[in-house]
Amino acid sequence: MGPLSRRVVVTGLGMITPVGQNACDSWAALVAGRSGVGPVTLFDATGFDSRVAGEVKDFDPTRYMERKEARRTDRFTQFAFVAAEEALRHAGYVVNADTAERTAVIVGTAVGGIMTLAEEFETLRAKGPGRVSPFLVPMMLPDMASGQLSIRLGAKGVNYALISACASGADSIGEAANVIRRGDADAALAGGAEAAVTPIAMAGFAAARALTTADGDPASASRPFDARRDGFVMAEGAGVLLLEAEEKARARGARILAELAGYGATSDAYHITQPDERGEGAARAMRLALVRAGLQPDDVGYVNAHGTSTPLNDRLETLALHAVFGAYADALPVSSTKSMTGHLLGAAGAVEAAIAVMALQHGVIPPTANYEVPDPACDLDYVPNVARAAALEAVMSNSLGFGGHNSSLVFRRYRSETR
Repeated sequence: MGPLSRRVVVTGLGMITPVGQNACDSWAALVAGRSGVGPVTLFDATGFDSRVAGEVKDFDPTRYMERKEARRTDRFTQFAFVAAEEALRHAGYVVNADTAERTAVIVGTAVGGIMTLAEEFETLRAKGPGRVSPFLVPMMLPDMASGQLSIRLGAKGVNYALISACASGADSIGEAANVIRRGDADAALAGGAEAAVTPIAMAGFAAARALTTADGDPASASRPFDARRDGFVMAEGAGVLLLEAEEKARARGARILAELAGYGATSDAYHITQPDERGEGAARAMRLALVRAGLQPDDVGYVNAHGTSTPLNDRLETLALHAVFGAYADALPVSSTKSMTGHLLGAAGAVEAAIAVMALQHGVIPPTANYEVPDPACDLDYVPNVARAAALEAVMSNSLGFGGHNSSLVFRRYRSETR
C-alpha cells in the first residue's frame, strides 16, 4: 500500500460524560433523552452569571487508579485514563512488547489542567511561592493526558496533544487516522478530555457571553437550535476511540465497529470567537470529509451537529449544512447531543464521534432534547426530543472552535471489500 492508502477502522470506544461513566450508560441516557446538566456543585457558584453545568457525577478517581497517582493527576487526565482504558477493553487490544512501538496516543484538550492551575494560583496568593506544588507543571500541561496515558500503558508510538479549542477531540481523531494511514502507527488511542467546570473558566466564558444564564430548570438549559437558546452549558468528561489499520484489526480478529472514512479540517480566518457569517469554513470542512470518504452528500444518514445552543453557532451551522447538502438537507436528520451533555469543550468532538459510531452500530439517532420553539433561521430536521430508529450507512460528526477551527469526521459502516 502506498502513503495514505491504508483504511482506518474503529475497534473500541470509551466515554465518561455528564450522563454516564462509561459508553454504555452514556448511550442509554442519550437515547432516552436524559439530561446530565444540573446546578454547579464543584464550587460555590453564588454570584456567577451561569450556575449550571454538565458535571461527571460521583466521580471517584481512586476507583481507577491508586490514591497517590490520583493526587498527582489533574481531573482532565483522570477522565482520559477512564475513557482510554474502556476503549482498550472494548477493542480487546493490548499494548505489549509486540504492539507498543506501533501504538500512538493523541488526546486533545482545549484548556488542559485549568483546575490544578487555578488551585495553585490560590496557593501562591495565600501562602507564597514555596507552597506551590511540585506537580503543578506536570498536572496542568495540556499534553499530560496524552503523555501520562502513554506512560501508563507503555505505548511508545506517536504521542502528542492536539489543541484546536472545541474541535480538539475531533481533530485528534482525524490526525490519528492520518498517522495510521501514512504508516507511522498501526493503532492509536485518539480523542479528547476536559475538566473546566472551575470558577475562572466559568467566569471567563460568561464574560465572553458564551454561557447560558437560564438556570431555573438546569435540565432544559441547553437547547440547541431552539429559538430560546442563549448560550452553551459548560461540561466535562472525555471520549477516546481506538483506531486501527484495517489489515491489523482483521489479522487479530477484532470486531470492527465502523470505518473512519473521511476527515476534513479548515479555518474560517474570520474572528476569534464568532463563526464565519456564511458558515463557509464549516461547509468546506464537511465537503472535504465527504470527498475523502468517497461519498456523496445523500449517502450520509445522520449528522451529529456541533449544536452548542448559542445564537450564532446554531444558525450558521444550519447555513453550512444547507450549503453542503443542498435540497437533501431538508430530509437529513441532524441532532445535537449537547442538549443533554452540555458542551465538553475539547472533549466534545471525541465524545460526539463515539456517539456517531454508536448511532451507526445501533441504527438509532439520539434526539435534540429541549427543542420546543422553532427558530425560522434553524429549519432542519433536528430529531426533536425523541430518539429515532434509522438504517444508517454513513454518519457525520461536526466540531467547531474558537479561533475559527472547523472539523468534520465521516464514519461509514464497515465493508471488507475495497472501496
